[in-house]
Amino acid sequence: MNRSELGTAPGAVVSSETGEPNALSIPFTSILFSETDRQPSVGQSHQPECFTDLNLDQIVASITIGYEEYDLKPFFHSALTDCDAIVYRQEIARDVEDAEVSAVIKAFAAGMRAVRGNFEEIGKLHYDLQKRAVLLDAIDVYCGSSVALSRSLEQLSPKSRGLRAFSAWLRGYVGSSRFVTLAATAKELQARLAAVRYCVLINGSKVTVRNYKGEGDYSAEIEGVFGKFSQAAPKDYLHELRDWSWMNHIEAKILDLVAALNPALFDRLQEFCTAEDRRFVDPRVAAFDREIQFYLSYLAHIAPLQEDGLPFSYPVMSAAIKEMKALDCFDLALAAKLKADGDRVVTNDVALTGDERILVVSGPNQGGKTTFARTFGQLAYLARLGCPVPGRDARFFLADRVFTHFERQEDSRNLRGKLQDDLVRIHDILAAATPNSVVVMNEIFTSTTLRDATFLSREVLQRILELDAFCVWVTFIHELAAYSDRTVSMVSTVDPGDHAVRTYKVIRQQASGRSYALSIAEKYGLTTERLKERIER
Repeated sequence: MNRSELGTAPGAVVSSETGEPNALSIPFTSILFSETDRQPSVGQSHQPECFTDLNLDQIVASITIGYEEYDLKPFFHSALTDCDAIVYRQEIARDVEDAEVSAVIKAFAAGMRAVRGNFEEIGKLHYDLQKRAVLLDAIDVYCGSSVALSRSLEQLSPKSRGLRAFSAWLRGYVGSSRFVTLAATAKELQARLAAVRYCVLINGSKVTVRNYKGEGDYSAEIEGVFGKFSQAAPKDYLHELRDWSWMNHIEAKILDLVAALNPALFDRLQEFCTAEDRRFVDPRVAAFDREIQFYLSYLAHIAPLQEDGLPFSYPVMSAAIKEMKALDCFDLALAAKLKADGDRVVTNDVALTGDERILVVSGPNQGGKTTFARTFGQLAYLARLGCPVPGRDARFFLADRVFTHFERQEDSRNLRGKLQDDLVRIHDILAAATPNSVVVMNEIFTSTTLRDATFLSREVLQRILELDAFCVWVTFIHELAAYSDRTVSMVSTVDPGDHAVRTYKVIRQQASGRSYALSIAEKYGLTTERLKERIER
């Protein structure tokens, strides 16, 4: 391996003394964050408050199953704050969707996983010489994986700014004298160690180790001469070697004696391993290995849904045009659950354009209203992650935060009644929300009278409209749908032939004021007539 094989990275600064590319001078920061956006520290990003109400906690938990070693949740907990930063991720996600790009990245990740496995094994071993051998293997795997990734990315020519910048930096890194020397020395030491041959002489409890002197192996000749006298299958006296890596004290002593017979080689091994220890892994390579899993895990999660024909798209984001639109969108958590049960989620359209700011969703119970509200909130949040969202033709205003108010059980510790608790929570939301926020309200003020609930709801609606924030409001108060020309009425529908059957389609239409409670009562035999019949029996 030499520089002429690897070439010089585009944009790399070449040292005037050595003529080699300086990997550190190539502009690359992160595969997840552009220079304008913030980066969460490992383990320090807390789950946003809206996650539980929107089932985003379930989504992230499902996405990160099998990726625990990478600690990906902080990345999902930290939505982006800049449109260009979102596009930066969308470009990378599109590249990673390519099967060839994904394959080479997964191969690299497997190599890095092996390196970490070696580190863990070193921590469990007791003998220094064995630790050095395992460390040498780790260095060799690390160097080989890095070079293979660099060459593959160069051949595949990814289109995204992030992968192009990383590829250029990596090409300069693996072509640097430091890296080339590291890889070459590891290879040389492995080859020399593999060439060491020695003899072990065992005489009772005495074990002697000496250099190999060309002794021949006469096993084949002996078997040829005496094989003809064999009358039955011979007993197998071969010793089966263990398949675990730990050495016992006898093996360790033999290895010490082998080292004493080859002092120059083993002294060099000690010097090399002491100098490198675990410092040979470049922080940016390690960061790439972790950060790229964000894309792989998300895309792997949605792949089964895409195979079923559910649409996903990269939303067009804007910090200036206030609109929220997506066709055939759906609740990602519900879709995954129904997929596991062999069923398919129902899709719906959402749209707030022009001066429209609030979707007021009404209709029968168990008709999909809450799911629709969750879908809207999920879209607003997932769009800021830079990954494809559930739906097609999505265009979203860049929200700064997503606030939710879903019904909760009374908490005896705060000594507040349910209505007061609702009011306190809504007050806090309105105090923190901005014109760039998204608010999702689900069946609030259910603990008071219809008259009071209507009055309070109108007051809150007015505050949201004055704030100019986006909102989805699920309510049993149908009059709210016509509160303003900036509110849009959405209604969950039923089967025209059987009002007890929910279609889970939520469409734009004027609120009907019907809850279809009678059809449910008829379905379960709870009408007045049926109850009287039972009593009379």
